[in-house]
Amino acid sequence: MTNAPSTTAAWEDLVSAALLGTERRTPPVPLRAGQSPAAALLDAAAVSTVRRRAALRPALAGERPAAAPADPRPPLPPAARRRLSLLLADRGGTGGGSRRGTAPDLTELLPQWLTAAEEYGYRAPGALLPALLDTARARTDLRPAALALAGPRAVWLARLNDDWKFALRGTAGPAAVPGEGGTARTGASPRAAESGRDPEGVRRLWEEGLFAERVTLLTALRRRDPAAGLDLLDSTWATERAEDRLMFLDSLREGLSTADEPFLEEALSDRSRNVRATAAELLSALPGSALAARMAERARACIGLDRTPAPVITVEAPQECDAGMQRDGVVLKPPSGRGQGAWWLSQLTEAAPLDSWRDMFDGRPPAEIIALPVADNWRTELHDAWCRAAVRQRDAGWARALLGAPATPAQATEVAPAGSSRDLAKLLTVLPEDERAAWVAEFIAAHGLSDAFRMLGVCAVPWAEPLGRSVVDALDIARDAGSYPWSFSGVMGLAERCLDPAAADRLDMLTAVTDEPEGASPGAGGYWSEAFQRLVGTLRLRATMHAELTGSATPATEADEPARPTS
Repeated sequence: MTNAPSTTAAWEDLVSAALLGTERRTPPVPLRAGQSPAAALLDAAAVSTVRRRAALRPALAGERPAAAPADPRPPLPPAARRRLSLLLADRGGTGGGSRRGTAPDLTELLPQWLTAAEEYGYRAPGALLPALLDTARARTDLRPAALALAGPRAVWLARLNDDWKFALRGTAGPAAVPGEGGTARTGASPRAAESGRDPEGVRRLWEEGLFAERVTLLTALRRRDPAAGLDLLDSTWATERAEDRLMFLDSLREGLSTADEPFLEEALSDRSRNVRATAAELLSALPGSALAARMAERARACIGLDRTPAPVITVEAPQECDAGMQRDGVVLKPPSGRGQGAWWLSQLTEAAPLDSWRDMFDGRPPAEIIALPVADNWRTELHDAWCRAAVRQRDAGWARALLGAPATPAQATEVAPAGSSRDLAKLLTVLPEDERAAWVAEFIAAHGLSDAFRMLGVCAVPWAEPLGRSVVDALDIARDAGSYPWSFSGVMGLAERCLDPAAADRLDMLTAVTDEPEGASPGAGGYWSEAFQRLVGTLRLRATMHAELTGSATPATEADEPARPTS
């Protein structure tokens, strides 16, 4: 092998040509067809710089990556594209100051923008994919919507940049099933993609995929074809690790039905206690299951109705927790501070079908059963268990009765801490959306906002008008009463994201600085004015964003070339 010219000599020749100019000295490099001497000189200088810094001769160029897959979805309208660019550029937030001012918080608007764009079926501009993936990397809550907008090119880019490898795990949507536009690693055929089914691709991904990919696949398959998802899980169940069996079993919540009962009954004998507990929970969510019937029989042995002289519910806690109860998911050891009898009773009652109580209580509807007195201070324990049962079994009638009238005094409508069994927010999720919003609106009108934050979080967006009006009226009352505005910052933030943008003009009157009532915190009036100005500004910006997204889809103004890999 002959030695190439020394790096130093080559570099000096390039420097001389650059100093004299390419018109006076021809660069000591070959010219490609159509390339100017100046461009050839700069290319050679760049290569030589890398070579000198590395102290190595450059190796042969590697194979170019395959072209990115096509994304047939329509491009964003130009105005919406510019809006996305602005939202991604501001993803770092508005700063660390405690006073937010009147400007909308763009970081809170990005999730709404992504959700709306997904509804219209747009694809992300290729030039914005790196920023979109960087944002999704930093904010896990944005990943499903961001990856849906990014489409198949996100997976392509993730294989070229480890920073974005989360995109390889995909999302739990239909696109995760091979043959339905899902992961490319399965090698699904075009014909299978057209038919929406690729059994070989599904099987290959299930047997060879990463754990997260398998969970995603199972969840997506259960959403499309619950029976096929169950068959897939059953095919490898005996060979799975206990921790993996637990996560796979939890995926059966999607599309849960009585067809899953035989499999879940077998899982009650699993080696893992957590797997057994999850199987029992899923079975108890099926009121017609054999487990639910067994639990109902045990619960009725502990709970009765004394009809003389007036109807009273009587309770006698179980004296033991036998092997059959433990197999059906009853946990033997109670938490600290609870008696074991009460602990076992609550689990039996929670797992018993709610419809089974009607016969025991002489055909009474749920509201009348709940109104019955309970002997020996068992009322709270019994009602808490029924609350959990209503949420688990998604029984709107019982949830409605347990919630009661929203305007009832606080002692009748008890607001429990987050995560407890008497959780109004969880009960509200069982009601239809319109009824849920109306109940929360009446609750706020009667009790104010102090206990309503979590309830507002489970209401459909945008808030229905009665609910939106109640929230704004309550905020206005709090301002007039001289309350600390910071105490309502969480509700105000929710209002910015959830109020109907059409309410902006009606709220203009609240933006003025008002006289502070006696005893109000200093400067509260100014803070309230800023908060309402920010609310109005955010609502108008949301309306503008939706208008930009509804623009007619025109041919792409960007080049529809494959996205370039980013290192």
